[in-house]
Amino acid sequence: MAIATLLGAEEWGVATAALVVEGCIMMRKCHLNTCPVGVATQDPELRKRFTGDADHVVNFFKFITEELREIMAEMGFRTINEMVGQVDCLESRHNLNHWKYSKLDLSPILYRQPADEETGLYNLEAQDHGMADILDWKLLEVAQPALQHQQKVTGSFSINNTDRTAGTLLSNEISLRYKSVGLPADTIHFKFTGTAGQSFGAFNTNGVTLELEGDANDYFGKGLSGARLVVYPSQHAGFVPEENIIIGNVAFYGATSGQAYIRGKAGERFAVRNSGVNAVVEGVGDHGCEYMTGGRVVILGDTGRNFAAGMSGGIAYVYDVKGTFDQLCNKEMVDLDGVSEDDVAELKTMIEAHFTYTQSSVANFVLNDFDNQLKNFIKVFPRDYKKVLFEMKVRQTENAAK
Repeated sequence: MAIATLLGAEEWGVATAALVVEGCIMMRKCHLNTCPVGVATQDPELRKRFTGDADHVVNFFKFITEELREIMAEMGFRTINEMVGQVDCLESRHNLNHWKYSKLDLSPILYRQPADEETGLYNLEAQDHGMADILDWKLLEVAQPALQHQQKVTGSFSINNTDRTAGTLLSNEISLRYKSVGLPADTIHFKFTGTAGQSFGAFNTNGVTLELEGDANDYFGKGLSGARLVVYPSQHAGFVPEENIIIGNVAFYGATSGQAYIRGKAGERFAVRNSGVNAVVEGVGDHGCEYMTGGRVVILGDTGRNFAAGMSGGIAYVYDVKGTFDQLCNKEMVDLDGVSEDDVAELKTMIEAHFTYTQSSVANFVLNDFDNQLKNFIKVFPRDYKKVLFEMKVRQTENAAK
């Protein structure tokens, strides 16, 4: 860290080291749900092996800072800011005979550009991120009755692609006041018209419904935490929704809970690392449901290749009219089953909600011929998840028998 600072660093990343302190042994099997030390797994037996302690991480950071202070004192620096960019305090070793190192010329890295005393070597000016004019301040203003008294509020707003993370500040305020419980369902219902920027609805929490008439960029619903997101094309659009992409790549990345209804297709890596959101969409690109660990996804259309790679939990229902899904799915960790009687009610309810919120013509067609169309749905079922559910059912049966 001292060397990095002298080379110009003002921040350091030590997350991997902190993870090792907690017990990680870098097996690089996080996506397989088989972590042997119980760090990255949902298997209760494996989680019993976790021996990490928060105090270990605290001590680790104490050791880092103490040693850094010792180095700074040895070199005569009182603060990190004094130390940043003082590259002339470094020198390269010249007694290295190893063939990989002996010919290295580090002089370009260790060169210090001549500059007067008024030239700053560290961050001296606050960067203007344009936060003063973001859309969320308007949302917060309109949402005050809901925030203060939990009264229902609605509002309509125009949105464009420079309006990123719409709703995130609003949900932050809700979480500050009401913690993870959030607000009652549909307390806040905002409708947007236009093209949303990246991360529309990111991290939005319980009690919020964001409705978008238009389209959205990448990371739609990233980290969604209980809100409902609805998107459908403009009423003036001249294209067929189910044949066109309406939201970008990596939608619902790391989402934990909530609902989403998308009238149109999504880009690549739809619902990657989703752990609890229920979503309906009318087609996805490559790597759909990658590393998914929970939630339910209904895809009323085509998928790209490598679907369900690393998927260890949750369930996806794919409407495979063309019969091509078997070749597009990564079956390393999942089984492709038919829709069982136990699944019918859940699947139909999700499609009905999709039609209610988006007036989808695909949903309307499927619902009007539901019993016949069931044969075209494939249930993507992770094997480990299936095993856990089966064992739970057996235990429940045994307990009932007692």
